[in-house]
Formats: sequence, C-alpha cells, structure tokens
Amino acid sequence: MQVNNRLFEIIYILMQKKKVTAKELANKFEVSTRTIYRDIETLSSANIPIYASKGKDGGIGILDEYILNKTILSEEEQNQILFALQGMSKVGAQNEKDILEKLSTLFNKKVNDWIKIDFSNWEKDNKKEKLFDSIKSAILNKQLIQFIYYNSNGEKSKRIVEPLQIWFKDKSWYLISYCRNKENYRIFKIARIKECEILKEHFERQFPKNEEQEKCNIKIIELELEINENMAYRVYDEFESEEITKNEKGNFIVKVKYPENEWVYGYILSFGEYIKVLSPERAKKIIKEKLEKSLKNYL
Repeated sequence: MQVNNRLFEIIYILMQKKKVTAKELANKFEVSTRTIYRDIETLSSANIPIYASKGKDGGIGILDEYILNKTILSEEEQNQILFALQGMSKVGAQNEKDILEKLSTLFNKKVNDWIKIDFSNWEKDNKKEKLFDSIKSAILNKQLIQFIYYNSNGEKSKRIVEPLQIWFKDKSWYLISYCRNKENYRIFKIARIKECEILKEHFERQFPKNEEQEKCNIKIIELELEINENMAYRVYDEFESEEITKNEKGNFIVKVKYPENEWVYGYILSFGEYIKVLSPERAKKIIKEKLEKSLKNYL
C-alpha cells in the first residue's frame, strides 16, 4: 500500500474505532510499529488531531470532534466530491463505492441517493452492466479488448481496439477507441458490442487532446428533417424541444447534429415512410441510394 493511502486509511480507522494500538495498525498494513509512529507524526504535522496515550487503555486516537472537511474542504466541495463518486459507483465501480463510503464517514455526511443508473433491461439482465465494467477496466488498465460488433445495418464484424474513453451522448453510451482492424479512431455504440473480452496486451496510446481530436475521424453532420405528425411520440422522445418546429402541414421540422456514420443513416431509415431529409444534399443522396438497394431485395 502506498504511504498516502495508508495515512488516509489510518484516519478512516480512527474515526470509526476512535482508538487502536500501533500493533493493530502495523499488523493491518503489514509494516513495523516504528513505521506507524512515523505515520502518526506525519499526520500530526499536517494538523490532524491525532494523539498517542500510554497505559492499559492507551493507544492511538483522534479527537472526537474532528471532521476532515473542517480543515480541508468547503461544504460545497464535499458535496461535489460525494455526488461525483456516487455517480461513478452507480455504474458498477467497486473502488468508487468503497471510497464513497469512507469519505462519507470522514465528512460526517449521509449522502442523498440522487442518481440511479441501471444498465439492465426490465427483465433484470445484468449483461450490460458487466460489459460496461469490462470496458471501464480495460480503459483504466490500458488493455486491448476484442468484441463482436453489429453496425446499424446489422452487419457483424470482429474488432480488436484500444479503448480510450466512454461517452454518454444523446441518450446512448459510446466507446471511443483506436481500432486495430481499421487502423484509425472509431466510435462504437456500446449497445451493439457483444462477446467483449479483455486481452492481455497493453497499449500506450492516449486520447487526443482538443487540438488533435480531428484525428478521431469524428465528422459531425447537421441534418434538417421533416417527420410526419404521426411520429409525434418518437419526435418528443428522441429530440430536444429547441430542435423541433412545425410546418404548415403540421409535420415536424427537426434540426439536429449527429456524428456522420452508418448509425445516423440507419436511424433515419428507422422512421420508414414518415421521414424526409431536407438537407444536406449529401445525406439525401446517401439515403436515396440505401433505399434503392433495399428495393432490389424485393425485385
């Protein structure tokens, strides 16, 4: 255990148990009692009110009224830390759950359960949660992952990627990664990732900085769509109010920005006969070509 972690753990133990012996701490952290006393001196020099007493009921303790927040963090800063950790703990991050519990004790706070993130479906399937946790682990440990991916056309491919970041964008989770197959950066919708496996091989690549993000090959397309009024339930579910207007026919005009990839065209086609691309011309041409190819399946 690193020294800083040990010091933090000592404070946490003392705030829970009030008093312990140097030998107990030494056994727990697998260090000598001399090391523990040096830790106590370090904490004391940092104005942490720790004391050591001798005798039958002696030991190492911390003043009852001590709360970590009074010496280090403001009320707002404590809440922001706890809320952030709580959000992370909701996505299956065990370490964050442990830290949240410890900091709640140190701050002497009861955390409001303000967020619920559930990757399972209504049948309580936890496969998505396990998938998310695997991807997160691979990102943090910089390990390659291998998976089966289905694009918006249902085409299946096997990918080996360097996972770099997870994005939550427009109601969906995405994995930003460097694809070894395509030798370029790619965005994968996590819901379409199957049979994910963490590989032993590590990588060194970092996520590009702002000025380098064009390398990620993330092209944004600005779409203007006319959607039939019969699709009101989807329009209001899937678009923001400021993206929606109505024309004289009562249909919806939606102006929206998306990454330009196979997903966005598959998404447009999912509206069937109830949608028309107004702009840009390139998107209209691509949709027309896809529809013509689909019609050939019925000739």
